[in-house]
Amino acid sequence: MSVPGESSHFIMAPEIRRQELYKIKIEEQNPRNAAVLMLFYPKEDQAYLALILRPTYEGVHSGQVALPGGKVEEFDENYESAALRETWEEIGVKSDTVDVLKHLTKVYIPPSNFWVHPFLGLTKKMPDFVCQEEEVAAVIEVSVAQLLDESNVVSKKLSTSYAENIEVPSFELNGYVVWGATAMMLSELKTFLKSALDA
Repeated sequence: MSVPGESSHFIMAPEIRRQELYKIKIEEQNPRNAAVLMLFYPKEDQAYLALILRPTYEGVHSGQVALPGGKVEEFDENYESAALRETWEEIGVKSDTVDVLKHLTKVYIPPSNFWVHPFLGLTKKMPDFVCQEEEVAAVIEVSVAQLLDESNVVSKKLSTSYAENIEVPSFELNGYVVWGATAMMLSELKTFLKSALDA
């Protein structure tokens, strides 16, 4: 089954980001690569997705909700193995317990100059999460039902690393505001899941 692609990203992209992405020649920026994992697991007879809360620090992604993942290193075999390695390091989920099902559409993040490659993965039992304290303040467990609930899509006024007081399309999940690249990737995931459920 094909993935929805960039059109689903733009649903949750701030207007300023959409304009920037239309203008920018990404390859000329010599972007770095990162990989993240959309990890599904069973909990209380429902499907859940693991998000992480980044600690507060001096940097563009301070205190944000993200997907487990990070920079692709030279020793990583490919983007998928980088996503699995980072997930193991950040939240303690062993790579050999995860079935990677799909590579979704990559997202460019202008403030940090990264191409982010998202993967959809599944583990058959509830993980015993162990947070890497320097990278992860908490694991945020989100049910798929909550992700698919349209009432959790909201517009928020936020100040970001690149703009003050802008309207940002967001997901409100477990009391956390999820916006930016993570919301764009979750938007594609949501579109993909809805089309799979309707098939």
